[in-house]
Amino acid sequence: MSTDHDEPLSLVFLGTPSAGGNCPTAYATNRGTFVVQGSKVTDPAALAQLRERGLPDHETAVEIPASLLPYFTEGA
Repeated sequence: MSTDHDEPLSLVFLGTPSAGGNCPTAYATNRGTFVVQGSKVTDPAALAQLRERGLPDHETAVEIPASLLPYFTEGA
């Protein structure tokens, strides 16, 4: 994964299983990474688990359906 963040992040649409084009959506970036659009995890118990595993305060988690996963292999 590239660590050069001087270049602005650009997104390439990979796909979505949503008929209306809304979330969830997968994107590839010019940094060799992926960006996902999904529902923000807000459940307190789930967030506590994530924090215990090291999720820092400046990060968040999103929930995506398994039907979004094939778009990542297509974009890799």
